Amino acid sequence: MRSSLWIASLAFAACSSPVTFQGQSTLPVEGTPPAVVAAQPPPRVEVRDNKIEIHDKIQFDYDKATIKEASFGLMNEIASVIAKNPQIKRIRVEGNASSEGNADHNRTLSDDRARSVVKYLTEHGVPAGELTAIGYGADRPIADNATEAGREQNRRVEFLILEQDVTHKKVAIDPQTGKEKVVEENHEVVRAPDADAGAQHATKTQTKPATTARKKGG
Repeated sequence: MRSSLWIASLAFAACSSPVTFQGQSTLPVEGTPPAVVAAQPPPRVEVRDNKIEIHDKIQFDYDKATIKEASFGLMNEIASVIAKNPQIKRIRVEGNASSEGNADHNRTLSDDRARSVVKYLTEHGVPAGELTAIGYGADRPIADNATEAGREQNRRVEFLILEQDVTHKKVAIDPQTGKEKVVEENHEVVRAPDADAGAQHATKTQTKPATTARKKGG
């Protein structure tokens, strides 16, 4: 009985002893590591539904309608996006101001700034007939005018698409190849609900010479 326990103890000791691996050779791993793709920054200008959205801000000289040189790159991107989207037929450039200062002055300043944007775009390839300009002053705030941060957000230029061609396609899947096939295509002219609002005013402002505002505001 004692001998069998001694054999079992030896067997247990043998199993619990560390296992030593012989040799130190390594196996080479072949292959090319995956390329690291740098994250692309979001576009500053893009077409979204019935607007051309700019994720930046057009900068003007203080209390003037002169576009700052720092915004020329942004303005060029806007012109490029319009050129790349021929389905867009009419755009209204809308100037907006903060409530700081005289209301009439702010409306005039926002109007002049909208016309300055139109002038720049037409000088950089956008057909003049596609653009109208209007200034709303402080009538359309998007932030609290009680704070400087809010007033800064309210001083802005927006681009509303008044008219564009929209293509509707009906697509079927080819059972043999699995590829999509257009079986029906319709074109529709979509106009903004207020496409004609302010049209008379916008036409007048395009012919009015640019002025330099002298009162504080905008």
